[in-house]
Amino acid sequence: MTNPTLAAGTVEHHLRARRDAGRGLLMPYVTGGITPGWTDYLRAFAAAGADAIEVGLPFSDPTLDGVTIQQANDTALARGASTRRILADLAELPDLGVPLVASTYYNLVLHDGDEAFCAALRRAGVSGLIVPDLPVHEAGELTEVAAAGIELVLLASPATPEPRLEEISRRSRGFVYAVSLMGTTGERAGLAASAAELTARIRRGTDRPVLLGFGISTPDQAREAGRHADGVVVGAAVMRRVLDGAGPDDLLAFLATLRRALDQE
Repeated sequence: MTNPTLAAGTVEHHLRARRDAGRGLLMPYVTGGITPGWTDYLRAFAAAGADAIEVGLPFSDPTLDGVTIQQANDTALARGASTRRILADLAELPDLGVPLVASTYYNLVLHDGDEAFCAALRRAGVSGLIVPDLPVHEAGELTEVAAAGIELVLLASPATPEPRLEEISRRSRGFVYAVSLMGTTGERAGLAASAAELTARIRRGTDRPVLLGFGISTPDQAREAGRHADGVVVGAAVMRRVLDGAGPDDLLAFLATLRRALDQE
């Protein structure tokens, strides 16, 4: 059953406390409903030392995602995954000790309405929400609705102009999601050169935790990212392994290598 204490807490408070203790932050991603026992991955993530966990609510047209996450969405939807079923699965989880952050596209939020959608997240024990296709200048209503228990995380990219970056940094809750490059999600050979400059720009305007995502695939990349940001989001590298048949123990071992890399930084 859902842990009411964690559900009522905040992502930002949790991440700030760990960051301020000198810890590099790790947030792995899983597409909800990807396998019959998909919540076992969440348990493995927590055991590997995740500081938060991102749960994707699958959508038929994930425009910001590359081929791996698209395939994961298609696989989950083909299995009959839905927002309602995924949240029901999350509600049955024991306390993992780390906050859950849902991510999806605004179509799914609009389907239920901002208020009902955020209320359903809260009931399932979710504390944060990422909506990558919702620009900051259109996020006002959802921000107000989400304020009572759900932290709406906003994204910034290397192309974000300074005035908008300042607004994103001010209005984001939980953390600021720094998109390392202009492109879609996916594994890459190296960390984009634009990542360091973007995180420096964000940090000039906020003390809120900054997590770097898009293309973080290896321990070396996580270590390098940790020199610039407070932590990393790892999605495609996780989901490629799941699509290839990796089980929870395999993912625990993979994430443990990233955890060690962040701890060494």
